[in-house]
Amino acid sequence: MIAQQFAAPGAVQAVQSYGSGNVNDTYLVTVAPTATATTSTPNQEPPTRFVLQRVNTHVFRQPELILLNMQTFLGHMADQMANQPTQSATRWEMPRILSTTAGHLYHLDPEGNFWRAISLIERAKTYPKIRDAAHAREAGVALGRFHRLLSDLNPAQLHDTLPGFHITPQYLVKYDQVLQSAVAHQRIKGESAAEVAWGMAFVEERRAWASILEDAYARGELMLRAIHGDPKVDNILIDDESGAAVSIIDLDTVKPGLVHYDIGDCLRSCCNPAGEETVAFDTVIFDTALCQAILTGYLQEAAHFFTKADYTYLYDAIRLITFELGLRFFADYLAGDVYFKVKHATHNLERALVQFHLGKSIEAQEAMIRTIIKQRQP
Repeated sequence: MIAQQFAAPGAVQAVQSYGSGNVNDTYLVTVAPTATATTSTPNQEPPTRFVLQRVNTHVFRQPELILLNMQTFLGHMADQMANQPTQSATRWEMPRILSTTAGHLYHLDPEGNFWRAISLIERAKTYPKIRDAAHAREAGVALGRFHRLLSDLNPAQLHDTLPGFHITPQYLVKYDQVLQSAVAHQRIKGESAAEVAWGMAFVEERRAWASILEDAYARGELMLRAIHGDPKVDNILIDDESGAAVSIIDLDTVKPGLVHYDIGDCLRSCCNPAGEETVAFDTVIFDTALCQAILTGYLQEAAHFFTKADYTYLYDAIRLITFELGLRFFADYLAGDVYFKVKHATHNLERALVQFHLGKSIEAQEAMIRTIIKQRQP
């Protein structure tokens, strides 16, 4: 059993599917407690539950780099927390990498599948949607704290586990390539031709603008930092009792990048009350009240390292990352659903249309969003 490779000295009692990720296969493992656990130190105590994952090596071509990154940034965060006694009373926990019984960071099964395990953060859970303004504020705090604790980590110390990830112009290049495929031609003319045509027009109308963040980086206005890469609402852990944010999980995409992609993605995910899986596209809106709450929490932490230019491009980040994710879903649908897991034939198309409609709502409220940002700028 794969789980037992990470479970020593206990015996595996149960393995069950866990979470709703679109890329990796994730399981929750329950292990029988051992007598020696009571004498272990808290940070080294063998867990009675942990998270086991089979990493999708079609997406992550060098999965071992994920674990090397985790060692680097988790160690840096731990050092930062230890050196900030005023923050010690605030619960903040990041997953620990669990080694195999042979002392390795991962396990390769006979079929070549790449398995790794991390500790489970107990007494906290994620939510598929933002529940209220307090939850939204805590989501902002979580991402801001993550960025703050890594703000002085040299991004060159991190491997790029997904080259091109969150580089919007590169997704446009891939999209153009997909459009030439036979599968795309079939889907353009298929049963969903009207929706596809609408999506294609949406992309074309925004093509020239899609390099705005990368252009700012090229001009030296924005800088590379350590980013999470996927800080959506269901990757933010909330304490069961206090309601405070305690962690950000799903750390495979931590890499050098622009923090604007992160904050934009957090706002994109959290400020859509209809959720990402709806087909009632007319109900998809960007909630500016939730945006205000998230930015309040985020900038409480991020103001320590934010520059004037960082504030300048916040609105563009929100709009851009929404466009980017919609483009990725749309291109994957046209390619034949080769990247994201789908539940039915038009799943990726529906996901794309949600993001495109959300983007239209963001654009319609640009003045309000810019005012919210300006009010929180020093």
